[in-house]
Amino acid sequence: MGLALRLGAAEVAGWSEPEKRLAREAASPSSTDVSSVREEIRAGQDPLGDAFCALRSPVERRPAGATYTSRDIVWAMVAWAAKKRPVRVVDPGAGSGRFTLAAGRCFPAAELVAIEIDPLAAILLRAQVRVADLHRRTRVVVDDFRRLELASSVGTTLFVGNPPYVRHHRISAEWKAWLTATSRRFGLPASRLAGLHVHFMLATATLGRPGDLGCFVTSAEWLDVNYGSLPRKLFLGPLGGKAIHLVEPTAAAFAGVDTTAAILCFEIGAKQSQIAMRRVQSPRGLHPLRGGRKVRRVELDAAIRWTPLTRSVREAPSGYVELGELCRVHRGQVTGSNRVWIEGDHSRGLPRAVLFPTVTKARELFAAGANLRDLARLRRVIDLPADLDELSAGDRRRVRSFLRKAKQMGAADGFIARHRKPWWSVGLKEPAPILATYMARRSPAFVRNLAGARHINIAHGLYPREPLPEPLLDALAGYLSTATSIESGRTYAGGLTKFEPREMERLLVPPPNLLAEQDLFERHPSGFAHPSCVGKSPSGASESRSR
Repeated sequence: MGLALRLGAAEVAGWSEPEKRLAREAASPSSTDVSSVREEIRAGQDPLGDAFCALRSPVERRPAGATYTSRDIVWAMVAWAAKKRPVRVVDPGAGSGRFTLAAGRCFPAAELVAIEIDPLAAILLRAQVRVADLHRRTRVVVDDFRRLELASSVGTTLFVGNPPYVRHHRISAEWKAWLTATSRRFGLPASRLAGLHVHFMLATATLGRPGDLGCFVTSAEWLDVNYGSLPRKLFLGPLGGKAIHLVEPTAAAFAGVDTTAAILCFEIGAKQSQIAMRRVQSPRGLHPLRGGRKVRRVELDAAIRWTPLTRSVREAPSGYVELGELCRVHRGQVTGSNRVWIEGDHSRGLPRAVLFPTVTKARELFAAGANLRDLARLRRVIDLPADLDELSAGDRRRVRSFLRKAKQMGAADGFIARHRKPWWSVGLKEPAPILATYMARRSPAFVRNLAGARHINIAHGLYPREPLPEPLLDALAGYLSTATSIESGRTYAGGLTKFEPREMERLLVPPPNLLAEQDLFERHPSGFAHPSCVGKSPSGASESRSR
């Protein structure tokens, strides 16, 4: 704070009361030489933002969604609008001003409007625009972007920045009601599970005028999940989407945050017949923001997941079938309270007949390799019969003693238990011959369950619809392990890729007669999958395997 004041933050007009209060409470400015900090700011660095990130850890910044964007991404996004020469630049969730400063340097005549709800970050921003000599044309607004009002402008406004990512459970009921009411004005349904970045996209649609430009970087989650219906429709409709550039999940797009970044470019009022969809391996590969696979607008409108459409279409091998034709895929059982239903000190004395060796962590499958053979390393899940009279008198006494402890631990009060009859019967599924992980930052593991372990909801079980000989089960698990790419799942904000059961069932696999051929993997080393449900035809399969 003291450093920002010494750099001239107070000389930038329009201070809010929260900023003034912070400045009054701040310690006296130090006498440390600030010339080197000025040099860094003038060279395009963000020393105050870096100091802010060091002062507040990613965990501390998470409630406000304050994720700072790398320089490569910032400059690629600002440069995208250079040919349009905007007369005004709006930076929602401006933080320390990375986008504001980059835009000020790129557009020397543009008015700069930086909106930031955190007064400390706003003071840092003021200091940096003062050092960069941008303060005369910069307006810093300490408020919620959803409340922003913009005067009409003669010329193009550019909305550029990194809308804060805040999960829906941290958003107030009042703002969720705003989301519903505002989206209704566009004739669009809204899910109250949408994060704050979706609110910012909607606010931009209300502020923008035909011809205005936008370039936002967000987590890629909205491309694939159910609540993403609103931002996808906003992108194709009111926002006038032009392109989406996806940074591969393996790249670190944001310092200290594991997430997949999606950069969306739009022009309010535009009606593109095709949208450019591109994937890059790293933020440095973004510049320039152009190129990519052209995807028809009608195809995007029909798709329930967009990430797969960023890949080139590749024909599936002749004769291959969906995994669902061979196997049903079931997620493991939800216990309702692992601390109760996984054995421990609280369950001592229970009969062995109600304790089942179970896969309870995904890493147990990753560690197993191709085959799970050893039950000794697995924890045991307590699965009691619905009718306790099935037990012997002695076992029944021990079980009832355990149930009294379980009730004291709240096992009967949870949502799952209250909807389970009786509440104590977890109901583990029979052992699946193939077990699969379904959420990780890597491709799923498909493991032959030779030990006959049960599984809870951290894994999927593959159950053949018709009996398959052991060699074919081995071949199927082996094929899926080598052929299934992370790209066939849906990407979440934490950089995790998830395969829902029905999505896993859409993976394309060789039919039994081809699985039986010894040279299968030499002839078909790559996997092919239905990564999207667009009509009934397969769309873009993986071009490469991630492992």
